[in-house]
Amino acid sequence: MTVTLPLRRPRPVPPGTPAAHRGDIEGLRAVAVLLVVLAHVGVPGLSGGFVGVDVFFVISGFLITSLLRREFAATGRIDLARFYARRAVRLLPVATLVIAVTLAGAWYLAPPVRFATWAGDALAAATWTMNLRLDTAGTDYFGDPVPSPFQHFWSLAVEEQFYLVWPLLVARGRFAPVLMVVVTAGSFAWNTHDTSYFGTPGRAWELGAGAMLALVAIRRRRWLGWIGLAAIGAAAVLFDETTPFPGTAALLPVLGAVAVIAAGGNRLLSTGPMRWVGRMSYGWYLWHWPLLLVAPAGLTARTAVAAAALGLAVVSHHLLENPVRHHRVWTVRPRRGLFLGLGLSASAATLAALGLLNPPEIPAHGNAPDANRAIAAAGDPATTLRRMLTTATTATDLPRNLTPTFEDAARQRLAPQLDGCHVGLTGPFRPKSDCSYTTGRRTVVLFGDSHALQWFPAMETLARKNGWRLYAFTRSSCSPAQIALDERRARSRYVECDNWRAQVLGRIAQLRPDLLVVSSSVNYRQVLAGAPADPDAVWQTGWLRTLITLKRSAGHVAVLADTPFLTVAPADCLSTNATAVSVCAASRVDVLPEPRWRELQRIIAVASGVPVIDPVPWLCAAKCPLVIGDTLVYRDSNHLTEAYARLVAPLLEPRLPQPRR
Repeated sequence: MTVTLPLRRPRPVPPGTPAAHRGDIEGLRAVAVLLVVLAHVGVPGLSGGFVGVDVFFVISGFLITSLLRREFAATGRIDLARFYARRAVRLLPVATLVIAVTLAGAWYLAPPVRFATWAGDALAAATWTMNLRLDTAGTDYFGDPVPSPFQHFWSLAVEEQFYLVWPLLVARGRFAPVLMVVVTAGSFAWNTHDTSYFGTPGRAWELGAGAMLALVAIRRRRWLGWIGLAAIGAAAVLFDETTPFPGTAALLPVLGAVAVIAAGGNRLLSTGPMRWVGRMSYGWYLWHWPLLLVAPAGLTARTAVAAAALGLAVVSHHLLENPVRHHRVWTVRPRRGLFLGLGLSASAATLAALGLLNPPEIPAHGNAPDANRAIAAAGDPATTLRRMLTTATTATDLPRNLTPTFEDAARQRLAPQLDGCHVGLTGPFRPKSDCSYTTGRRTVVLFGDSHALQWFPAMETLARKNGWRLYAFTRSSCSPAQIALDERRARSRYVECDNWRAQVLGRIAQLRPDLLVVSSSVNYRQVLAGAPADPDAVWQTGWLRTLITLKRSAGHVAVLADTPFLTVAPADCLSTNATAVSVCAASRVDVLPEPRWRELQRIIAVASGVPVIDPVPWLCAAKCPLVIGDTLVYRDSNHLTEAYARLVAPLLEPRLPQPRR
């Protein structure tokens, strides 16, 4: 491949005149959108189809930079108003329509409790900040169980944030290439350091890679285009949610796209069908995601919905996108496009803000009995709770005095989370305190993962009642059992868990507690490191090692067994079925996964002389209701609310060994 820098100033052309039409780039757009859509549909073998977005970034960087350079070569300046007007007229009409229709659909179809959050997402989509919102919220692109219907606007936000700066660099004349190379290289370096999926600083190099291609004249080699397509295809087939991405892995699809553009495409990309799909790609990308979120399960049904999204893209392309884009009002007076863009963005933002301030009401009727007071006053709390559980499985109305509210449950943060004694998935164990929360003569420790943390309110209640000094040491997705784990979100070995567990075991040995309560989720089979041949043996051995260590350090040890994993999001189901809440109560069998691991944990504990406390009877009868009396049981699909944990403290207390040596 021969690369030469242009030495002569190009012949002047009218400002804003596009470069010669590249049909192969239309075809490459088709490849990009097909990968994204088919991956979202769930087509087997295309788990890495998300790389289509990276291909879009390269195409955008190449085309926009080519356009800007031609304008600067012709006039010696970049007309920023004209540039942003063109983008507004090109992008905003269809984007605004999709935002409005999706918001209306969410009003009628989404669980009422989610609407306000999604209206906030619509506001971010309308203001091109969706990627920042997702990044700040710590959204997992690959693992969010209920993704936002506006999530796909993140890539458009990255582009528009990039183009706030890029034209200024192009306008630096002879210094432009150096500045662009520095920015692109800096972004790539940042990308290898911080692999935030949605961050503009770590994604800018992908647009910059396409832009670099616009700086040079390249002798076309058709075979290079086939190599580039092969690279993109390999990424789509080989990558999946476990691939650290973007990171250096993004080089494969990005350089593949660069190779295709540099080669001038090939016969496949220049065919009529591919070019047609490429022309529809923008609208198809916008329409497909919200429609797929409400699509029925099954590959056939989801493929049909994706095809319907393409139909909407065709209609919006011909009736809205092209008529607005090519209307003489904007071509003769381009700056009017700025006012159009501002008006459309303001309209979408206003609509989203109205939804945010006025979400649909959740019907609630009557006041339920105070469950906490009933349990506290009962002579036999266990019998009283069993009766309340049975009643709850046939309840109809969501009570007006629900405690906590859905909003409060979603915002719940316990004391160990606030002072660093509960550690999230990342970060070292550097608490702001000594992790004790009460004072007393006897020392009690709560130890485990987030399923141990959920019992902190109950343990704190008992500690204050009985004069215990309570310590809490917990970490998300890190079992106290001595097992090696992978961390799914980081898609790498969860070494931080090993280090934290060792630190805490050392701290427990120093404390010599009178009582230690250890608890853990059983949902670790899929993240055992190294794909062991006998996962049951790994789980069994890990618990045996931990219990032996804990018994050496503590006067008494008790295992608090795991709680249910719901098949629904509690707030979603209850707010959708507010007049028939009993339909949200799942069968006990359906919400207790890993029965083998639950039994192995019990066997190892009993064999080690450690009592096991099973909380399931406090949560389920034949079914497991989500509301008991006035109390919301779960804050999410597998963690209790603070209110319910405190409610069952009287049932936990007699099952605990007395905290004395």
